[in-house]
Amino acid sequence: MKNTSFHRGAAAAYSRLAGVFVSALVVLALSVTASTATASDELELDEDDAACMECHDNEDEPIADKQLEDGTKLPLRISTELYLASVHQDNNCTDCHFDLDEEEHGKVAAPMKNRRVIRESMQEACRDCHKKKFQEFDDSIHAFRLKEGSDEAPYCADCHNAHTQGAIRLAGSSIDQTPCANCHDAIFAAYAKDVHGLERVAQGKAAPICSDCHRAHDVKAASLDEGPRQACLSCHDAALAQHQDWLPNTGLHLDSISCVACHAPDAQRRLNLRLFDSATKSQLREKAGVPQFVRRVQASDTANVGLDERALWSLLTQFNQDGGLEGQAVLRGRLEVSSGLHAHQLSEKSTALKECKVCHEQGAEPFQSVVLSIAGPDGKPLRADVQADVLGKLPALKSVRGFYAIGSTRIRLLDTLLVLVVAGSIAGTLAHMAGKRMFRGLRERRAAEAQAAAAAAAAGAPADAAAGPSDRGPSSN
Repeated sequence: MKNTSFHRGAAAAYSRLAGVFVSALVVLALSVTASTATASDELELDEDDAACMECHDNEDEPIADKQLEDGTKLPLRISTELYLASVHQDNNCTDCHFDLDEEEHGKVAAPMKNRRVIRESMQEACRDCHKKKFQEFDDSIHAFRLKEGSDEAPYCADCHNAHTQGAIRLAGSSIDQTPCANCHDAIFAAYAKDVHGLERVAQGKAAPICSDCHRAHDVKAASLDEGPRQACLSCHDAALAQHQDWLPNTGLHLDSISCVACHAPDAQRRLNLRLFDSATKSQLREKAGVPQFVRRVQASDTANVGLDERALWSLLTQFNQDGGLEGQAVLRGRLEVSSGLHAHQLSEKSTALKECKVCHEQGAEPFQSVVLSIAGPDGKPLRADVQADVLGKLPALKSVRGFYAIGSTRIRLLDTLLVLVVAGSIAGTLAHMAGKRMFRGLRERRAAEAQAAAAAAAAGAPADAAAGPSDRGPSSN
């Protein structure tokens, strides 16, 4: 009975749990609920699970909340109806709670420190069934932070309620259901008001939500390599062709400017000089337990005023030597927004920045803030401030090669040399023309003499026979 009614039960439960569905899903959810209310009542627990629910779902004598050592309380009431409608309806209680002692459970006090410790203790129970998802999770930034001992990184139970978890494929990912907002509340609030969030809430469209861009389990640091750009292109696959219609050097622009730098026009922007391995085409990473980047930056910027052009070159040289990269470590510039909050304030494409002068004019705002970065062991960036005027100094070309925004990152010496080259080219042309005019008479006389000599040679006369009497030597008489 459980297997044949699974989809109906899951839909019914989610219609009761969901807070505010988008308008299109509300109609669907209500219709499914009406047709399956009777079917859900037919589901039954097996004998062992029913014994558990005699305490945990007793309406006559509700079970008391568990008092935890940190002073908070843990609700122990489990809804049989919601459990039978969840994706775990075919699992027995002891499949997950296998460490409970049947003789002592509920009879002997079992101290519990806090909810986080409880969630940690349930982690391996999830792994038993969800091995593939755990492989993805183990390579995520969340798992890395857990291994570091973070008390904020999520366990499975922070995002999933095992007793009420519904099928995502049935309910979809509505904006009010994502657990990401539990930790990333400020960013989620910004997202809810940007073009994607508004389309999902107000217009009922299938606009992307957190997991569509950052994935659900194998979450990587947003700033690592080209992850955000690829997330954008996964939906906006015609972006390159559309930009080519109006943007010169489209490929170069898209390589060196993040999407949100133009599509979040009210955001603050900066230039990020990333330590980059040109051979593997990936960001350099700081080794765990060996804070070379932080140590070297502190040694180079003792006054805490930002790195200058010599410090940049020195740092780049050190990473090449220590990593055995032999010149493969380079600084790769990318224009980006200055915070994750700004990255989630995307606007309609009609308001995106398109004016060249935003970047290509002296003193352009995006180049007033410059940072140097390397990927940390977890992928999140480690940053150091760089003096903004470094971009206008010739020695910086050794390290910041390949990033020169015409009109903004002005190097005065290069401008002067360019003027001298242009002036020299013009002066040389004018001198050539003047010389040509000055010696025109001499060239014409020599041409006439050459012609006369050629004519005399053709007539068989000596070459000097063509010369006039005044040109000959004294007579022998």
